[in-house]
Amino acid sequence: MSQSNDPPPSVVADDAPERLVVTDPVEPAVPPVSAWNIANALTVARLLVVPAFIVFLFVEGTGWRLAALGVFMFASITDQLDGFLARKYGLITDFGKMADPIADKALIGSALVCLSILGEIPWWVTVVIIARELGVTLLRFAVIRFGVIPASTGGKIKTVLQIFAIGFFLAPGLPDIIRWATMGTAILVTVATGVDYVVRAVRLRQVARREQV
Repeated sequence: MSQSNDPPPSVVADDAPERLVVTDPVEPAVPPVSAWNIANALTVARLLVVPAFIVFLFVEGTGWRLAALGVFMFASITDQLDGFLARKYGLITDFGKMADPIADKALIGSALVCLSILGEIPWWVTVVIIARELGVTLLRFAVIRFGVIPASTGGKIKTVLQIFAIGFFLAPGLPDIIRWATMGTAILVTVATGVDYVVRAVRLRQVARREQV
């Protein structure tokens, strides 16, 4: 009997496991954040109470002045609260980025202008603070193609000092030394942080131009 030189047939087990194909996991798409959220609602509420604040401030009487102070403090608290909620729960939206600074400037600006009309704060104080706020806003837009200038710690301190200073002027019966000590500090920090924003904007522009070369 002759022997065949062909290789023996291979044996494949019937219960051989199937080949596993490993693929990269696909991350689920993150849905866009709706503009209808609690953070934006607080921002809108702060903007809507500004007319009521102005009306209360121009009506004579201690009760109305306290009402104006209460509305101002409520609006100031929502300013801090809406930012906290937006960051904590991921509720940051384009609408919020636009509406929040508008509401802030409407509240602070209206309070300063009204108090100057009433003769309780000199006009030069109002002009310095409002000019700084508008100047920084325009500066941010001017350099936005080079990058974003984030809010600094000094800027946050400035806002808190302005709120307390205006609140002290709104509160009836406080000694002038307390009012002007706080307002003077707020003015100094307001001007200093304004200069700081100018320096940061110039540096941002210089760095961006170097990277383009």
